[in-house]
Amino acid sequence: MSETLRERIESLVEQGDDVARGSAGDAVADLVRALNRGDVRAASRQDDGSWAAHAWVKQGILLGFRIGQIVDYSTERFPFFDKNTYPPRPVLKSENVRIVPGGSSVRTGSYLASGVVCMPPMYINVGAYVDENTMVDSHALVGSCAQIGKRVHLSAAAQIGGVLEPVNAAPVVIEDDVFVGGGCGVYEGCVVREGAVLASGVTLTASTRLYDTVNETVIRGTNEDPLEVPSGAVVVPGSRSVDSDFGDEHGLSLYAPVIVKYRDAKTDAATVLEDALR
Repeated sequence: MSETLRERIESLVEQGDDVARGSAGDAVADLVRALNRGDVRAASRQDDGSWAAHAWVKQGILLGFRIGQIVDYSTERFPFFDKNTYPPRPVLKSENVRIVPGGSSVRTGSYLASGVVCMPPMYINVGAYVDENTMVDSHALVGSCAQIGKRVHLSAAAQIGGVLEPVNAAPVVIEDDVFVGGGCGVYEGCVVREGAVLASGVTLTASTRLYDTVNETVIRGTNEDPLEVPSGAVVVPGSRSVDSDFGDEHGLSLYAPVIVKYRDAKTDAATVLEDALR
């Protein structure tokens, strides 16, 4: 199915402004249903462990924004106006997803696996993939096309950035068993590998330097590859001095995330999710 759908979307995108809205609307609706089921994804892990964006999926999502018309989805309590191509995601009890009442919103075209818990208020955007038994805590954001693994905890106010354009750009990826502390921000295609822990307040972007005090190395992204947090790394907010006469004179420092250790039994105990919450 995905290959046929891919061909339809790529053909429609090539038509530009002359695209037939009826055909485009049908293709976007089919894409949205496939994303909701998890049959297609905006990105996937390759055999070598790298993550690759699927440009045609992003093109289809963008096509939906282009052809969509703003409509009124308001309820008695919440005013809500959005493109008719991206209404709130339908969630059935049989999916075994908990969406706790209190102002959360899940946009259609996102996948929620069994056991996902959404604490209010939080937001999951189109193209996102949230895998089994992950908790999205209060005021957390899962941005467009972000890929979230199994048993992840996105703590309160964590921000996982979205990447829709350019269509070939890698999305933000949080792999299995990662703990993302309160107020963290992960943006611009960064990859947080399996089992890593981000302490509260850590911010990561494509240009961030990550200082590994265990291995005494500096981890950086490149134009071709995103910044990657190693598996099991425990990252805390830190600082580095501004190396200049002016910086020395004024005691200036810059934010710098620091790997202080790699995950151990003590870390596991500190980051475990209570089964009772599920």
